[in-house]
Amino acid sequence: MRHTKSRQSGISLVGLLFWGAVLAFGGVLLARVFPSVLEFYTIQGAVNRIAQSNPATVPAARAEFERIKQVEYSIQSISSQDLVISKENDKVKISFAYDKIIDVAGPVFLLIKYQGDSR
Repeated sequence: MRHTKSRQSGISLVGLLFWGAVLAFGGVLLARVFPSVLEFYTIQGAVNRIAQSNPATVPAARAEFERIKQVEYSIQSISSQDLVISKENDKVKISFAYDKIIDVAGPVFLLIKYQGDSR
């Protein structure tokens, strides 16, 4: 009977260090992006609540957003003046768009363009 040489499989130390660095970088990037995503969903929820309440005027809608912004401290990237407010079929439609620049490392930045509207 002939014995064949079995080849070991697995990950080398260099491979382990490489994948560890990739995962660490991904974790740091995720930790920096996650608050921005939460802010977007907070803004989206506020805009939806305002549109559902169907304010009578544009200044009333802007004032309601400012009131929500005072309660929700996570909203920092947008103000009530950045909202585009219109009426469609007797319903208030609110849309917004903004850019968020996140410092990654040194001269490297991540630009995220957010946009949304009331549903």
